[in-house]
Amino acid sequence: MNRESSFASSDTLVVIDRSQRRRNIIIAVVAGIAILVVALFFLSGGKDEKTAGGPGAGQGGNIPTVTVIVPGRSQVARVVTASGPLAAHRDQPVGVAGEGGMVRAVLVDAGTWVRQGQALATIDRSVQSQNAAQLAAQIQVARADAALAQNEYERSQALVGRGFVSKADLDRKKAARDAAFARIRVAEANLNSMRAQIGRLDIRAPKSGLILARNVEVGQVVSAGSGALFRLAEGGEMEMRAQMSQQDLAFVHVGMLVSVTPTGNDRSFAGRVWQVAPVIDPQSRQGEVRISVPYDVAIRPGGFAEAKIEAGSTAAPLLPQSAVLSDELGNYVYVINAKNLVERRNVKVGSVSDQGVTVTEGISGQESVVLSAGPFLNPGQKVAPKRQAAR
Repeated sequence: MNRESSFASSDTLVVIDRSQRRRNIIIAVVAGIAILVVALFFLSGGKDEKTAGGPGAGQGGNIPTVTVIVPGRSQVARVVTASGPLAAHRDQPVGVAGEGGMVRAVLVDAGTWVRQGQALATIDRSVQSQNAAQLAAQIQVARADAALAQNEYERSQALVGRGFVSKADLDRKKAARDAAFARIRVAEANLNSMRAQIGRLDIRAPKSGLILARNVEVGQVVSAGSGALFRLAEGGEMEMRAQMSQQDLAFVHVGMLVSVTPTGNDRSFAGRVWQVAPVIDPQSRQGEVRISVPYDVAIRPGGFAEAKIEAGSTAAPLLPQSAVLSDELGNYVYVINAKNLVERRNVKVGSVSDQGVTVTEGISGQESVVLSAGPFLNPGQKVAPKRQAAR
């Protein structure tokens, strides 16, 4: 190292390091260059931003390029979807028709197929049987009285010509005979009435069908006020009671074929609309469409199902499934406006098939819709659209 030494009269040594001085000069030069570079960067920043926003900026990587399609309008099948509960087509309650009593036997259970007139349960009839026997005996008494009255009348009729019996006595004998025969008919009517009451102590099926519920047990005391002891689905026929909006209800009419899919089942069943509600519920603004469905073990009353009804065709935009997004606010698509900015459009989806998704509301079909990459875009973002022909 080059050092320069000098000695003063006070004997103090001063050392001057020239290499340290060179280092300070180098650091000062580097700092000056850095400041110059930063100044040039800020001076050229405005020009770079203008260049990035130009038409060719998409190739620079600052503005993303997205593929868009203009779907137009296509003729697609109009499919009305709805959901609702399953029920018996004709749900018949079966109760006590007579005076009732204690249940002696229950002959069927839920899930049993029965024919019309078949006994479902029997009620004790010991008292009624004794009454019937008493009435039968009264008929015998009435018949004996009538036979006696008939004989007396015939004898008096033979003697009236000889003058032994007056005409008035003959008339009394005839009246007594007629009254005796009338008492026979009264006794017979009473007996038939009692037998009818006994017959009503058998709870019988009003129609052939499937027993849906059993609400009675042996030993239970029942009467006409006990309510339904059984519930019967006439013919085993089922139905779905679909709830539809007023708008969808306008496209549905009686006789339309329906595909019914019970909840939790991957099978669909062919049904047919047999009734369309003539009124709209003022609370829910929906109407009921009743769809008849043939019996199947998977069709259980009280369950839930989804219905799809083909209600003709309509012209609507048809989009690929990748173009339709959804979140907590519903379904939506991204469209690119004239300024190449991203816009969100909420849409209502119709049918979904292999051909694509039918959009019933939200777009007209003339918009530039983002084909994919929607989740990576934000409303108001500038993009470079690249159009692809719609299928």
